[in-house]
Amino acid sequence: MASLQLQLPFSAAPCLPNSRFRRSPVRSSTERQALFNRIAPVYDNLNDLLSLGQHRIWKRMAVSWSGAKMGESVLDLCCGSGDLAFLLSEKVGSSGKVIGLDFSKEQLSVASSRQKLKSKACYLNIEWVEGDATELPFSDGHFDAITMAYGLRNVVDKHKAMEEIFRVLKAGSRVSILDFNKSTNPIVSSVQDLMIDNVVVPVASGFGLEEDYKYLKSSITEFLTGDELEKLALDVGFSNARYYEIGGSLMGNLVATR
Repeated sequence: MASLQLQLPFSAAPCLPNSRFRRSPVRSSTERQALFNRIAPVYDNLNDLLSLGQHRIWKRMAVSWSGAKMGESVLDLCCGSGDLAFLLSEKVGSSGKVIGLDFSKEQLSVASSRQKLKSKACYLNIEWVEGDATELPFSDGHFDAITMAYGLRNVVDKHKAMEEIFRVLKAGSRVSILDFNKSTNPIVSSVQDLMIDNVVVPVASGFGLEEDYKYLKSSITEFLTGDELEKLALDVGFSNARYYEIGGSLMGNLVATR
């Protein structure tokens, strides 16, 4: 597992609720879908505010690691409001094709609205698809690159999602998965807890989403470590996998080659 010690601020993305809070834990795919539909209108503003815009740097890193090139066909899984899909579009150009897939209609609606407001011709190559990351509606070996930002942690069956990613990737192509880092370093874990309790939840409460963001600590606790993510990728068939710690080890990015 590699480490890139970039001392960047903390970023937040929705995850799984903690059972000790008033809202019941989000366990099923339907519940998670409802949660993301609910937060869609303010999701981008919250991410910018909570990370001081640094999430955009991490997303550019994730897209770069995907290896997407001009003219290729690429997929952004759990695309949300489209940040990575737009970055991928710039990589593959007007001659390429980008699919942004998400299970939240509201998030896709925001992404589509953003697309209409953008002026670059390459953004016309993006298609938004409502779908399930564990049952991708694409043929085997369809994509030249795949990205996924703050999405795998919210998939109920992570092994099945990785199997599907492997299936729809072309041989020799890469997937790049960005998410919170589940650190084995107690200092990093303590910093994450402090940021969630003293920054994330208070700021989210100003948007009326306090209960939706209180689950963040439990979601990171339930997620996989970098070593476990590498093992998951290798177990489903990827030829190699490497996990990079970024953002002062608060974030992590898995890069795996089919």
